[in-house]
Amino acid sequence: MKTIDRIPTNKIQRASKLVTTGVKVGGNYIKYYGEKMINPNLSKEKLNENNAEDIYDGLKSLKGSALKVAQMLSMEKNIMPKAYVEKFSLAQFQVPPLSAPLVRKTFKRYFGGTPESLFDTFDSNSIAAASIGQVHKASKDGKALAVKIQYPGVAESISSDLALVRPVAMKMFNLKGKDSEKFFKEVEGKLLEETDYLLEVIQSKEITEACSNISNLIFPKYYEELSGSRIITMDWMTGVHLSEFTQKNTNKGDANSIGQALWDFYMFQMHVLRRVHADPHPGNFLVNNDKQLIAIDFGCVKEVPDEFYVPYFELAKPENLENKDVFLEKMYALEILKTTDTPQELKFFSELFHEMLSLFTLPFHGETFDFSDSKFFGDIASLSEKFAKNTELRKMNGNRGSKHFLYINRTFFGLYNLLNDLGASVDINNYKKFI
Repeated sequence: MKTIDRIPTNKIQRASKLVTTGVKVGGNYIKYYGEKMINPNLSKEKLNENNAEDIYDGLKSLKGSALKVAQMLSMEKNIMPKAYVEKFSLAQFQVPPLSAPLVRKTFKRYFGGTPESLFDTFDSNSIAAASIGQVHKASKDGKALAVKIQYPGVAESISSDLALVRPVAMKMFNLKGKDSEKFFKEVEGKLLEETDYLLEVIQSKEITEACSNISNLIFPKYYEELSGSRIITMDWMTGVHLSEFTQKNTNKGDANSIGQALWDFYMFQMHVLRRVHADPHPGNFLVNNDKQLIAIDFGCVKEVPDEFYVPYFELAKPENLENKDVFLEKMYALEILKTTDTPQELKFFSELFHEMLSLFTLPFHGETFDFSDSKFFGDIASLSEKFAKNTELRKMNGNRGSKHFLYINRTFFGLYNLLNDLGASVDINNYKKFI
C-alpha cells in the first residue's frame, strides 16, 4: 500500500482538502442528474459509490478525527447507504500508513530518540494503519511487541475538524438548535481522550485486569516504560481480525464461543465496571488459533453514570415498556421527552421510542438470543428506513436524549453487528459468573 509522507495539520490545509472533496462530490451530483434526465429510472447506487469513494479518499489523507467520523459512520449499517458503509469501513484498519521517514521523525519528536535506540528490532513498515495511529512490530529482550504511533497533528486538529464536519452531521442526524452542542462536545471530548495515549495505557491496564477472568478472552500486556503521550507499546498478539474470521468460519460452535466471550466482555463492563470499551468494530478484535477472542484497543472508553444507567436498563424490561407511567417517567429521565414539548411532540416521540426500544431491547427479554436471526436485523433495517422517510420526523428537532446515548448506543449497535456477523447465539446473563 502506498505510504503518506505528510499529513495536513493546520486548519487552512485541512479545510482546503475538505473543500476539494466537496467540489468532487458536487460534480458527481451534476453528472448524476444529467444522466437521470436521459434515463429517469437511474438509481442512486452509482452516485453513492462515487461519493463514498471521493469522500473516503479525502478523509484518509487527513486521518485524525475526520477519518474517525467515517469509521463511526461505517458501523451505522442501517442508516448509511451500502456504498458508504463498505468504503468507510476501510477506515477501521486499512488506510495508507505513514512513510518510514515520517515514522522516524514522529518517534523522535514524541519520544526523544529513534525506535532503534529503544527496541532491539523495529519494523519501519507498519502492520496496520487506522484513523488516529498505526502499529509497528518490534522486539525487546526476546518479546514480540506492538508499537502504536499516533499521527502528527491529530490531537491539535480535533476541534477544527469537528467544526468542519458539523454542518454535515447536523443535517444527517436532523440536529437543530443550541441543544445540539452537548452532542458535539461529547464527541470532541471522547476524541481528545483517544489521542491521550497515557490515559489509554491506564484504561487498558484497569479494564484488562478487571476482565481477566472472563472465559475465552485474552488481552495484551501494556508497557508503561516503553510508552508515552503519543506512543503505546504492548504485547504482540497473533491472530486474524474478527471480520476476517467471520468471513471464513463455518463452525457454529466456534462462532458461539467467541460471540459469548464478546457478549460477556461487554456486559461485565456495562453492568459491573460501569465503563465500557465504546469502539466495537472488527479492527479492535482478533481471534487466535485457539479460537480465543483478543481485545487490543482501549482508546475509547465511556463512563456510564447511574443517572443514565438505571433508566436505560429499566427500559430493557418488557414490563416497564408496557407500563405507560413507568415508560414516560424513564423517557423524561433520559431527556428523550422534555417539559417544553407540545402534546403533539409528546405523542409522536413517545410512540416512536416505544417502537424502537421494543425492538432494540429484544436480546434482553429472554435467557438466550440468536444474533444470526435475520428477522431481527431485517426489522431494524425496516424501522430505520421507515424513520428515514418520515417527513414529520424531519420537521422536528432530532437532538433528543441524554448525551450519553451517543456512545452507549454506538456500543450496542456495534456489538449487535459483530455478533450478527459471527452468527452467534449467546447466554444473556452468563457474564454474572465472572462477578
